[in-house]
Amino acid sequence: MKFVLDNWMLIAVVLTSGAMLFWPMINAAGAGSLSVDLAVQRMNRDKAVVIDVCEPKEFAQAHIAGAKNIPLSELAAKLPGAVKNKEQSLILVCQSGSRSRSAVAMAKKLGYTQAESMAGGMGAWRSANLPIRKA
Repeated sequence: MKFVLDNWMLIAVVLTSGAMLFWPMINAAGAGSLSVDLAVQRMNRDKAVVIDVCEPKEFAQAHIAGAKNIPLSELAAKLPGAVKNKEQSLILVCQSGSRSRSAVAMAKKLGYTQAESMAGGMGAWRSANLPIRKA
């Protein structure tokens, strides 16, 4: 007990460092993050709908074939019209994966139970040498 009292700052630093190391794993797990390979499988097997939450200019530069562009700022208003079946598998994509994680939370609030974010976004898609479309 004396050790803990004498070294409370050191213990606090160790606990904080450990928490910071595990935060990305916990955050990704809660957001329903998919690898590029799993995303392709969902597209092929489950006929998942790909929703690109980038701005229209970003979407025009590069997007996944068949993806629907609904900017994150308009997602709550436009998603119900674009995807009627709330049980449909959704893959949300952006440039890096950060906006799509926010989009997953929004989609789940709207009742879409199968909404997931593609980890790494379009950067990961390009790194996997998968085809992209340009408008």
